[in-house]
Amino acid sequence: MAPEQMADEPESDRALPPARPLDAIDQDILQMLRADGRASVRSVAERVHVSRANAYARINRLIEDGVIRGFGARVNHERAGKGAAAYITLKIVQNSWRSVREQLRAFPEAAHIALVSGDFDVLLLVHTPDNRALRELVLTKLQAIPEVLSTHTLLVFEEEDLEPSG
Repeated sequence: MAPEQMADEPESDRALPPARPLDAIDQDILQMLRADGRASVRSVAERVHVSRANAYARINRLIEDGVIRGFGARVNHERAGKGAAAYITLKIVQNSWRSVREQLRAFPEAAHIALVSGDFDVLLLVHTPDNRALRELVLTKLQAIPEVLSTHTLLVFEEEDLEPSG
């Protein structure tokens, strides 16, 4: 399977090799790629002081091992027309996580989905154009999922992206 396909599958659903310890060079590569996912293999190799072939092999191994889950852009949601954000907690029917996760993944508003412990089962981060669209998402889409027993919405007033800036 191609690394691009692997990155699209949920980690819990794909067979990964046993975790290998990461050395200082691997850690430096990860830090560099988190800051600039578009960095060339050449620039990575120069920065971490290895050959291009070594850098290429290490990056591929990090992808194949599931350490690097994919590459993407950090988006300013407000500038992209998605100015309303919320964390929504969901209580779901026991043992329905996989089904609920797949339904939530289909929502273009969903930015992050997590199965958690505590007073609720799922934590969902969403970005919508405005509060009207947020209300529609919660009342019409989420609450229509048969396995969703209840929801609680927490509006986000301000967000900070903790990924390194590049």
